[in-house]
Amino acid sequence: MMTFNADAHFIASKKAHDMSSFSARPVRTLDDYQMMIALRAAVFMAEQDCPYDEEYDGNDLTASHILVFQNDRPIGTLRLRWFAGFGKLERICILEPYRGSGAVRLMLAEAFEFAARKGYQRLVCHIQARLWKLWSKVFHFHVRRERPSFSFSDYDYLEIDIPLELHPKAINADTDPYLLIRPEGSWDIPGVLEHSVAREKQSPKAA
Repeated sequence: MMTFNADAHFIASKKAHDMSSFSARPVRTLDDYQMMIALRAAVFMAEQDCPYDEEYDGNDLTASHILVFQNDRPIGTLRLRWFAGFGKLERICILEPYRGSGAVRLMLAEAFEFAARKGYQRLVCHIQARLWKLWSKVFHFHVRRERPSFSFSDYDYLEIDIPLELHPKAINADTDPYLLIRPEGSWDIPGVLEHSVAREKQSPKAA
């Protein structure tokens, strides 16, 4: 799906990664959704001992999610929520064997592309304070130092801003209506509703 310079948002890696077996996409189906739930349970609940009702906090059904795969195996996920003028990046996790593999960069690149295509030029994120130096080696962001740190679910957090380039194909109110009804993230591929145009129209009485 990459059509703008997602690489510009990342710190150059000192280690070359073979990315040929990795892919990323938005969650669109119930199967995808169950994969996302399972990955977060494995990382946040099993590894970090996060309580169930804090991990699944009531925001998942109103959010967008990204999955990253090695071949056909789901190995990581993140969540995006949408507000006026900015998106919020959350719940970033990768299964332990794949950390440091480059998969997280691919997943984040997909998220940045997804948000920018929707017209967003700013993401905010709450990162665990103990991990901000690690994340600073992955992608470009600004710590919001004028904002105080805060805590929830047993961890201290910092707020960061992630600026996004203006996408050359950002979706707006004047975008082709067929593009607007395509599946999320597949805006350049004709969707099922467009294919319905070829079907013979039913009479008003039959409808």
